Amino acid sequence: TVLLYLDSNQITSIPNEIFKDLHQLRVLNLSKNGIEFIDEHAFKGVAETLQTLDLSDNRIQSVHKNAFNNLKARARIANNPWHCDCTLQQVLRSMASNHETAHNVICKTSVLDEHAGRPFLNAANDADLCNLPKKTTDYAMLVTMFGWFTMVISYVVYYVRQNQEDARRHLEYLKSLPSRQKKADEPDDIST
Repeated sequence: TVLLYLDSNQITSIPNEIFKDLHQLRVLNLSKNGIEFIDEHAFKGVAETLQTLDLSDNRIQSVHKNAFNNLKARARIANNPWHCDCTLQQVLRSMASNHETAHNVICKTSVLDEHAGRPFLNAANDADLCNLPKKTTDYAMLVTMFGWFTMVISYVVYYVRQNQEDARRHLEYLKSLPSRQKKADEPDDIST
């Protein structure tokens, strides 16, 4: 088999190594299906020989970062509801000969809300989507540390005020006790 047209069917996923025995396969058309998922090794066995791969007009939101490894084919992946994130950025970078493919990928959703509805290439140029989790973690750590610092300061302030109040009450109590003045000729109560 050199040409395989499976377009306009009801295919929902591409399992691992499904095409591994088709060593002569050059054109694979899987467009206009309901494909939502592509396994990591879906194109194992044909990645080197495949020249054209059409996955357009499906329901693909994301793929495994290694799904298109070693794929030499010109890939068409437009008209899918892509979720633009670090994985998609890595996938498209690994598809070296498919620079025009990135122009046709529109972000239906994105890790950055402002990229939704825009071409992926613009989103990828605006921000490195693989560094966002680090920044988010840094902000979370900063907020957490600020929260702990605020709690410690609040406790110290509370503790000092409470001790001041206790000291004031103790002093008032001592002042309220009847005081007995010693006369000069009275001996001390200490006996030897």
